Amino acid sequence: MSQVQLNIDELKDFLGHMIKNNQHIQANGKVPVAVNIEGDAGLGKTSSIKQLAKEQNMDVIMLNLAEFEELGDLVGFPVKEFQIQNAEGKTTWITEQQVEMAVKKGYKVVSKRMSHAAPEWIEGKGEGGFLILDDYTRADHRFMQATMSLIDQQSYASWKLPKNWHIVLTTNPDNGDYNVTSLDIAQKTRFISVEVKFDEKVWARWAETAGIDGRCINFLLMNPEVVTQSVNPRAMTTFFNSISSIPKFEDQLPLIQMIGEGSVGAEASTMFTMFINNKMDQIISPSDIMTNPNENYVVGALNSAVGTGDSYRADIASVIATRIVNFALVYAQDKSVPDAMVTRLTKLVTDCAAFTDDLQYYMVKEIINGNKVKWQKLMMNSSVVKMTLK
Repeated sequence: MSQVQLNIDELKDFLGHMIKNNQHIQANGKVPVAVNIEGDAGLGKTSSIKQLAKEQNMDVIMLNLAEFEELGDLVGFPVKEFQIQNAEGKTTWITEQQVEMAVKKGYKVVSKRMSHAAPEWIEGKGEGGFLILDDYTRADHRFMQATMSLIDQQSYASWKLPKNWHIVLTTNPDNGDYNVTSLDIAQKTRFISVEVKFDEKVWARWAETAGIDGRCINFLLMNPEVVTQSVNPRAMTTFFNSISSIPKFEDQLPLIQMIGEGSVGAEASTMFTMFINNKMDQIISPSDIMTNPNENYVVGALNSAVGTGDSYRADIASVIATRIVNFALVYAQDKSVPDAMVTRLTKLVTDCAAFTDDLQYYMVKEIINGNKVKWQKLMMNSSVVKMTLK
């Protein structure tokens, strides 16, 4: 079955649509549609759902089916229920423990049935939430089968999910690289599947907010091909966090190589040490570019990093431009943008030889689209306005 490939930003937009659509069809008496998010380990599938839930002010329940031992813990344990009738002929269902008290109050037992009590993980939950079935295809076949009714109908036997709940499965590719159970057609047709792909620019923006070492962000932006099924973003983050306390990478190359081989493998760690040997870890930081009061120093450092003429490094210029965009957007999330920073950015996107016209346009477009309110002063420059109208 073919699947569309989405990066994490596109995935959040897609899930946002599914929430609205599910709310619409549920209001018309239909069952919300479940979604399966497939992708390699470490791409941020689960964390992106949690982030979206936080933004939507919705609850989250995450169940890893592979960790369940008793089926009842997943779908609830069977219970005996009794239907009782009062003097006016009205009936209701009660548990076995409530029967004695009901009979004493004059109720009559008219029938009984076997049912299922709602599992502990859903008890007390109100409207609005995500049920994440994490690593779904790593579960025992019994548990996968037990969730089919839940995925298809949002209910199991006598209990159901509250209103405005959305079921999301996360899975790894069934390509021989993961120990997973294959899904058959009966299972696949119960949900919509999308595939998550790695996007270095989306990752770099996340890394900026997560406090990943800027030197390491530069490396991955310049070498996105290093991310594979065996060396995923999670492994790279572990490696980067393990060396971030080293002030000068060039002074600890053997240690960095050793840590790298133990986390991302020999090939990726060798690429990283080559990156250090080529002084790429010493590129001026976006914070320095945007906040250093010495404009001549900043322009000189930029020109030195990217070169000129036949020596111009478009790849380095692109990395720096991406870092500036991410820094600007992350900074503006919870702070007011000072005039000095607007002035510096205006200089970079209108009168800086380090960036080509397309990179200048890229920076303006991404920053304005990302936070137009905080960066609106940027649009007061006529050259910037012209650029955005191209």
